Amino acid sequence: MPVDRIILTGMQFYGFHGVNPEERRLGQPFVVDLEAELDLRPAGQSDRLQETVSYTRLYRVVKEVVEGEAKNLLEAAAYAIAEGVLAEHGAVQAVRVRVQKPRPPIKGSVIESAGVEIHLARGMSHQES
Repeated sequence: MPVDRIILTGMQFYGFHGVNPEERRLGQPFVVDLEAELDLRPAGQSDRLQETVSYTRLYRVVKEVVEGEAKNLLEAAAYAIAEGVLAEHGAVQAVRVRVQKPRPPIKGSVIESAGVEIHLARGMSHQES
């Protein structure tokens, strides 16, 4: 498995995910980090964009999911992002996705963020990765 990674951190979006009716009606911010694992040696040696995966294309996959159809769980959003990256980018062998909800609406709490992180590898079910 490649140890090279393209890393995008702190991507901020506004979405309507959550189980509470007010979360789905009013929406809220989400912060996403993504690590795509692939062999970066060809791009490192050639200095050609065609030999790697564009940051812009990875960002668009994340944006489509987070700003798209509402999901009940952060887990579902993270998994959809991971599946989308693997489906769209054949060079990516594995992906790690962290989705965070800043200041989650938990009555009486003071929490900076709540989130999930998943790792999904090509050719493996999520449980095996």
